Amino acid sequence: MNSKWKMLLLISFALSLMLIKHHFRIKKHLQKTSLCWDHETEEPQLSDWFNPKKRVDVITTTDWLAPVIWEGTYNTQVLEKYYKRLNITIGLVVWATGKFTGEDLQQFIQSANKHFMIGYNVVFYILMDDFSRLPHIELGPLRTFKLLAIGSEGKVWEDLNVIGMKNLNMYIIKHIEREVDFLFSMTINQIFKNDFGVETLGKSVAQLHAWWYFENAKKVPYERRSKSAAFIPFGKGDFYYDSAIFGGTPQEVLTFTAEYQKAVTNDTKNGLRSTYECHLNKYFFINKPTKLLSPEYNWDPTFRTPPQIKCVKIARQSKRI
Repeated sequence: MNSKWKMLLLISFALSLMLIKHHFRIKKHLQKTSLCWDHETEEPQLSDWFNPKKRVDVITTTDWLAPVIWEGTYNTQVLEKYYKRLNITIGLVVWATGKFTGEDLQQFIQSANKHFMIGYNVVFYILMDDFSRLPHIELGPLRTFKLLAIGSEGKVWEDLNVIGMKNLNMYIIKHIEREVDFLFSMTINQIFKNDFGVETLGKSVAQLHAWWYFENAKKVPYERRSKSAAFIPFGKGDFYYDSAIFGGTPQEVLTFTAEYQKAVTNDTKNGLRSTYECHLNKYFFINKPTKLLSPEYNWDPTFRTPPQIKCVKIARQSKRI
């Protein structure tokens, strides 16, 4: 009888050892899987996807070490591998206000549907002051659009830019910040010509002005009146940025909309009025963007195209809206 009990105890002990060994094997495997997943979802280092040496003919890195994105400087595959795993959503605000036509909006949306963030979830936020001019819109997979009204009510001194930013600020707080991971703001007088992809994503993204990038830096049209909130002294300033495109995280865009309203209010108290673009340039002078888009991302085809422009991503329409 004792021998039977001893045998059962030995068998139980052996089974326990096997179960413990199996448990640690599973635990080790899960740890490896977790480490592998963490590695895969870890944000790539700048050197993993950006090579400034590929374009020695242009400025590819700022004084504050932010990348300037030119054709040939970035590795899309590395970025795609990272962002695909995160299942991100990108928002694109288009300003359909003023003297635009339904055809202008349709051209913008159709070209963006074809070239903007292909393969990712995209929400087009169409800010309009007149819904009757909305054209028929057809979108591909992973793409939706939302119509957002721009309230016409405002103070006497407020122009469309001020009213627009006030509305965008409200909509970001109301719902946009919970719907997207990144957000771009673009004017309607543009047409996408080539892919505008994840190489453009960042915390704070500024667009270099196509004309002023190639001009004498001393001539850039910064606000020079010292009493203006947009004031940048002579000899100061980094680049001249184009107001046709800017972006970043919803929180960064929200911050700009708030700072812009404060700056305009300050100017109004001092009897001044500066341009929206000057205020944007002052904001980026103080709050350095983490990523800059080269003039290839917003080129005006009426300009003589220099050899530095290898691939036009977005072309401005010749008419101003």
